[in-house]
Amino acid sequence: MSRLTTIARRSFLVGSVAMLGGAAFGVWRYRQPHPNPLLDTLPEGSSAITPYVRIDAQGVTVITPRAEMGQGIHTTLAALVAEELDVDWDQLRVEHGPPGAAYYNRAMLAEAVPFGALDHSALADTMRGTMGVLAKFVGLQGTGGSSSVPDAFDKMRVAGAAARFALVAAAAQRLGVPASTLKTASGAVVAPDGRRLPYRELAADAAKVALPDDPPLKPRAQWRYLGQSMPRVDMVGKCTGTATFGIDVRLPGMVFATVRMNPALDAPLQSFDATAARAMRGVLQVVALPGGVGVVADNTWRAFQAAQAVRCEWGAPVYPLTTVALMEAVAASFDPKHQDKQWRNDGDAEQALTLARSAGQVLEAEYRVPYLAHATMEPMNAVAWLHDGQLDLWTGTQVPTIARDQAAKLAGLDASRVHVHTTLMGGGFGRRAESDYVLQAVRLAMARPGQPVQLTWRREEDLGHDFYRPPAIARFRGTTGQGTVQALDLRVASPSVLESQVGRIGLAPPGPDKLIADGLHDQPYGVPHWRATTFRTPASVPVGSWRSVGHSFNGFFVESFLDELAHQAGADPVALRRTLLTHAPSRAVLDAVAALSGWETPLEQGRGRGVAFHLSFGVPVAEVVEVTATPDGIRIDRLSIAADVGTALDPRNVEAQLQSGALFGLSAAMFGEITFADGAVEQGNFHQYASLRMAQVPRIQVQVLESGGPVRGIGEPGTPPAAPALANAIFRATGQRIRELPLRKHIAFV
Repeated sequence: MSRLTTIARRSFLVGSVAMLGGAAFGVWRYRQPHPNPLLDTLPEGSSAITPYVRIDAQGVTVITPRAEMGQGIHTTLAALVAEELDVDWDQLRVEHGPPGAAYYNRAMLAEAVPFGALDHSALADTMRGTMGVLAKFVGLQGTGGSSSVPDAFDKMRVAGAAARFALVAAAAQRLGVPASTLKTASGAVVAPDGRRLPYRELAADAAKVALPDDPPLKPRAQWRYLGQSMPRVDMVGKCTGTATFGIDVRLPGMVFATVRMNPALDAPLQSFDATAARAMRGVLQVVALPGGVGVVADNTWRAFQAAQAVRCEWGAPVYPLTTVALMEAVAASFDPKHQDKQWRNDGDAEQALTLARSAGQVLEAEYRVPYLAHATMEPMNAVAWLHDGQLDLWTGTQVPTIARDQAAKLAGLDASRVHVHTTLMGGGFGRRAESDYVLQAVRLAMARPGQPVQLTWRREEDLGHDFYRPPAIARFRGTTGQGTVQALDLRVASPSVLESQVGRIGLAPPGPDKLIADGLHDQPYGVPHWRATTFRTPASVPVGSWRSVGHSFNGFFVESFLDELAHQAGADPVALRRTLLTHAPSRAVLDAVAALSGWETPLEQGRGRGVAFHLSFGVPVAEVVEVTATPDGIRIDRLSIAADVGTALDPRNVEAQLQSGALFGLSAAMFGEITFADGAVEQGNFHQYASLRMAQVPRIQVQVLESGGPVRGIGEPGTPPAAPALANAIFRATGQRIRELPLRKHIAFV
């Protein structure tokens, strides 16, 4: 039996329940929560009411609602609960948990409003609240947008505190003493005389305790885990090879599959001849799929080989066939009929630029960035098993509820009959926010009912059938005076990620796409005349979310242009930015990275430092790259990073994510480019889509600042400043200004 207590508005819905001598606890600040997905999987005779904390005979388990793809989120979420529950770190178990609307991510949608992160006007905050309610209504469970920690910071601590309250109350009743005389430590309630009652012994009684409306949370001064660098809960498994990624799943009777899709994206398969493939050793079946074929065999390698033996007649794509033609379409969208929105129009930029033009003080520049792949180390994969009127899926996914619902629709099942087991992921970066590979696995399982089918993509399939970061072109005008920037007219054209990605789940989002504008209009610079406009390129190649999305290209555009304006004004790049910044934490970050990098220390000829600042997802980040021009090309010597995350819950993990984001951005800036010929992607593997090698990684210094503002996520903010900092450093070392990525097209690297 379950029991749900509804409390007044702005309070909590709380509950507890006995289950096989244990209890499940959870607290969340919303009325009428969605059904608890744990109810679908509990053994007969047990029940649960909340999704977050489970205490049973085995101890304490934290059910984490977010996907672990290397960013350390399982560790941080576990620490939020452990801090309030008073359990030792080595006593804690962590599970991802099943998909469920109860795990909806309020922050993910609340921060998707078309306002800058620092805009807290009544309209902006009202829309954030509305989007938060929408997130609850649609039950969107997702990992992305650097939203996991902001979403969980309160709810996971409250879940731990409420469970602790119930356990103490149960112990007080058993011992016949006031609860105020009891303490908790190391997963037990401790009596005044030293007696210890382990949580697992109290769980059944604790399930009967009425929980408080608002359980008190520890002040920061009493934190044991939060604010400390904690051992990663997934580290032992990953170091010993015992961690289970999607590609590691093995089930009795499993068969193995791969797909071969039309090289032209979203184009049809007209016909195929699988005679040769079916005759190959180990091949069990060849299945027609929308846009391609799937091959099932007795091992993955044989499936790979047989897929290449299928003779296919492919249909043509509907988009331009070459990179040149695709970029021409982006350039052509600088047209009033393609204008998406004018996001900012402070002062009178046109008049200021007209006046400056007569004095020859207007700088005009065009910047370009290409399509980019996610290139996760673990290629797309999924296991699907259709049996006994239900469907089980094992896969790494950032959107388990969407994957479940789409799989259910395809298989003709009710969503309650589809069970998604979310595994660890070998990289995500937004790619696993798509479900194409999951649905392919479902189709193959439908062709072999009763038998588990593991689908694994070849690397060539993975690079050639991504949902790419879109290309973009910026056309900027600006002018300086009195040593600072006086006017900016910033225009950017790009295909819409929002239109493409949301369209794939059958929705048509109204209004402009803020993702094109992110980082263009919302930086905390005080420029008196500032106009920012975006243009939407008509849809063609499917595109998707890529680490930091629109910030990834607008960071390069804006910070490169500011550097050019600083040069025109004869101003130091750091000093000019410091003068323009109107946000105190952002100025502190800039000052910190300047000191960390030794900005004012002279460098010999042929060496240079470049700086870039960018605020994304509420996090101000500044980076300085130091390079040397050698006879063999540019060598990156040092990378300095400073960021303010409000409160650093796990400083070492914050530092690791900043390093990761910056290196991801440097790799893309130096080498990243997806190109097209005859409608197909030309890059097939890492020899054609390179990233930084160990020998190329510079010495890295990181300083994490804490202004005490809202807790922020850190998975993406390190990426946007990396490309402009490197390009600006190259200019200072060589005098060569590069306005197009990847940089390798214009200069060599050691």
